[in-house]
Amino acid sequence: MLTTIRDLLRYSLSFRFGSVILLFVAIMVVVSFFAPYPPEKRRVVPRKMRGEPPSAEYILGTTTLGQDVFWMLLTAVRHTLLIASIAVCIGRGIGVMLGMISGYLGGGADRVIQSVVESVIVIPRLPLLILIAVILKGGLTFVWLGILIGMLDWAYPSKRYRAQVLSLREREFTHTAIFSGMGTAKIVIQEHLPFIIPFLLADVVSGFLFSIGMEVTLSWLGLNDLNSLSLGTMIYWADEWNSIFAGKPWVMIAPVVAVIVVVVGFYLVSIGISEYLDPRKRLLRLQTHQSDTALELQAQGTSAGTAIASAGTAKDE
Repeated sequence: MLTTIRDLLRYSLSFRFGSVILLFVAIMVVVSFFAPYPPEKRRVVPRKMRGEPPSAEYILGTTTLGQDVFWMLLTAVRHTLLIASIAVCIGRGIGVMLGMISGYLGGGADRVIQSVVESVIVIPRLPLLILIAVILKGGLTFVWLGILIGMLDWAYPSKRYRAQVLSLREREFTHTAIFSGMGTAKIVIQEHLPFIIPFLLADVVSGFLFSIGMEVTLSWLGLNDLNSLSLGTMIYWADEWNSIFAGKPWVMIAPVVAVIVVVVGFYLVSIGISEYLDPRKRLLRLQTHQSDTALELQAQGTSAGTAIASAGTAKDE
């Protein structure tokens, strides 16, 4: 995995830009733990400073309820990424497990697993999420929302992993592992999983994008726990208070810009990974690397020849 990330940073400009943005987001998450007061708590700023625009004291301004928008935003980013992380771990974990098992075993086991996968794929996820959120309204905490999104976001990834393992299963190293006496679990984990990691990275990024979009959508519709901070609930309350028409646009602008920044960061990283996995571009990188290596060896040979010639001339003198 470290080799893959190193190559991405070296060859992909979009991945580098996206990584810088996500690093900034990570710093925001770390700083959120040092909030001087509970960010969601009301009346934490002096009465005369409530509903004030951004200033040196309050970087992103304050709400009419006396909340500091800056600390609210940092905590909201952390909670939204927490939801997305839970969803990605569950969804990709199930997808990798089922996809690799289905692809390697084949036969009846593959048909049964694929029947389940295809049955889940045809279910419209957003309407189902809205329905469940309406039923559980008031009891849908951040953790349960992450679990719910993850349980509905594993079918598509599992088919991609299955396709990769179907190809790897026919490779010579797989047959060698079988003849050497390795068990199924050992072959799948030790021999096949390293080839899946680049595709898993791409799926993790797309999982974050999907989960963030679902959280913001459900919260904006008022179907999440509105008493807790997230980017979606910040947008919901800013819209509920009519902050734009009330002359306090910073309350709405802050979470909207944060959503855009986070999504753009993940999107640029996704583009970089997609380019890295493109076979034609991988071949071009390999040819470039071979050319650079040949030029380097040629330069070293020239330098060595010059040094030998100089030594011979000095000896003759």
